[in-house]
Amino acid sequence: MEKFVKVIFLGAAGVVTGSKFLIETSEKNILIDCGMFQGLKELRELNWEDLPVDVSSIDLVLLTHGHLDHVGYLPRLIKQGFKGKIIGTAPTLAIAEIILKDSAKIHEEEAKKANKEKYTKHYPALPFYTIIDAENAIRRFKVELGDKWIQLSEHIAFRFQYNGHIIGATFIELDINGKRFVFSGDIGRTNDYLLNNPKRPEWADFLFIESTYGNKLHPVENIEDILTEIILETIHKKGNLIIPSFAVERLQTLMFILWKLYQKNRIPNIPIFVDSPMGNNVLDVFKRFPKWHKLSVQDYNAMCKHVNIIQSYKETWETIDDKRSKIVIAGSGMVTGGRVLTYLQQLIDEPSTTVLLVGYQAEGTRGRQLQEGAHEIRFFGKYYPVRATIKHIESLSAHADQQDLLDWVSHIKNVPENVYLIHGEPTALDAFRVKLKDTYNWDAKIPKLTDAIKELV
Repeated sequence: MEKFVKVIFLGAAGVVTGSKFLIETSEKNILIDCGMFQGLKELRELNWEDLPVDVSSIDLVLLTHGHLDHVGYLPRLIKQGFKGKIIGTAPTLAIAEIILKDSAKIHEEEAKKANKEKYTKHYPALPFYTIIDAENAIRRFKVELGDKWIQLSEHIAFRFQYNGHIIGATFIELDINGKRFVFSGDIGRTNDYLLNNPKRPEWADFLFIESTYGNKLHPVENIEDILTEIILETIHKKGNLIIPSFAVERLQTLMFILWKLYQKNRIPNIPIFVDSPMGNNVLDVFKRFPKWHKLSVQDYNAMCKHVNIIQSYKETWETIDDKRSKIVIAGSGMVTGGRVLTYLQQLIDEPSTTVLLVGYQAEGTRGRQLQEGAHEIRFFGKYYPVRATIKHIESLSAHADQQDLLDWVSHIKNVPENVYLIHGEPTALDAFRVKLKDTYNWDAKIPKLTDAIKELV
């Protein structure tokens, strides 16, 4: 009988978000990641459609890391009939639990608000999933260690390998009938403030590699100098610096850098408010898993003590009413939801406000609109004029750039039989395809959504 592996691209194919890859074999059916689409409306609408596969036949899910675009679809997967285990490293599952509960809460609150204020075409507006749905997914979580081969069946084993990017993140090596399938997940950067350098694969018969920044090199810029200048300018304008931030990693990195700047006497003791319930929970994950990051216990405690952590929505409004110049770090990083919208609702029309974007802004998000100079943005059913100064620090991204990606594959000893470029926008995917050909003479393919490929193994 012919032995083969079928891979179906259910997300992050031709786009950055919605990471989902189904591997069908005669022994096990494995889903790598189970993320939500974000950004453009036509992508977000895909979230509401059932997957075009028999979900009940999927035996298990392996997670590369805990970001929403890699785990956010799990509650819907269970509603569609998935009954297996969801496997990840301990920090990844801790992050995934926080993100799923937070996401469910936001879905419930937004549906309630939309129904109350009647700014939805769908009546009644329904949450994408509820907290109960999220808890049903979390009950299926199973922790496995990194750097250790786990046997799934007679001819299938997998291993998680440290990948930087965020706490707990890994790439996945999957050995099937003696052939190695490598799924990169999101690759982190070298010399990160908080995380160790990513490990690198040494063998890949079939390589599935992210290409978020496949067409770019992160600018060589001194983040501390830029932040210092922006903060001093904010104080001079007697204004507010609002930093929409991803709750996982970026928020903790910003806290660390701001604390360091104060330690070095580069900035005064300007009040710093961290308004992200999810970010607070992620701080606890750093405390629980010290071996997964570089922060010492002393630095961790000093950094947390230096900022004001907001605990309630009442405190959010008290912070907005506080007339002092201040720094507010609030979710979400692409301005798609979360507490940052409340600050922007009150402050984005003031010229003394600065909004600092500190990471990748997906197409179709409010963050991308601001980055591209939008004169107004819409949320809560209304338009708000943008009179604030908008700034962007791209080099704080947690994603590898083109050179990092090339370095990441440089330790692969063999020539892969096939290379598939995933998790990127079309221009980034194509640029990276050309670069791989020029650098290694590898012919990479760019799959589309719902493409299926059959590999003989």
